[in-house]
Amino acid sequence: MRQRLALLAEHNLTMSAIAQVISTLHPLPGAKDFLDALREKTQVIILSDTFEQFGLPFMRQLGMPTLLCHRLIVENDSIVDFELRQVDQKRRAVEAFKALNYRVAAAGDSYNDTAMLASADAGFLFHAPDNVIAEFPQFPSLSSFSELLEHLSGALDL
Repeated sequence: MRQRLALLAEHNLTMSAIAQVISTLHPLPGAKDFLDALREKTQVIILSDTFEQFGLPFMRQLGMPTLLCHRLIVENDSIVDFELRQVDQKRRAVEAFKALNYRVAAAGDSYNDTAMLASADAGFLFHAPDNVIAEFPQFPSLSSFSELLEHLSGALDL
């Protein structure tokens, strides 16, 4: 991450310039409908390794689900540092919810999600690349929001 911050400074890329690019992006088609349907059944929390400043525009488009992620330190429109919530925060968040006697079902698409998936009561790969699917066959691999909703609902007895 330090190298990325150095590259931003070297190329004079500001937070507002990055925010402008982010403002042109949209969630996957069907994502909001999926979240709305899931939120009719249960509470939803998104655990991400992104940063608040990058994730907030997407959360607005998705109806403002709770997003737990990291934070950038911005001074005079320059990203000068970052604040990780904690190391391995996705897995640790799942463990904390379980310690509060919540049942947790989780979905992810990459290596950095697998510890979270393993800690959850039920874990699913969603739109994961073939190499992740092959390396983690213990997690069902799903490719549509309807499949994901069905599996999450089943795992949580909704």
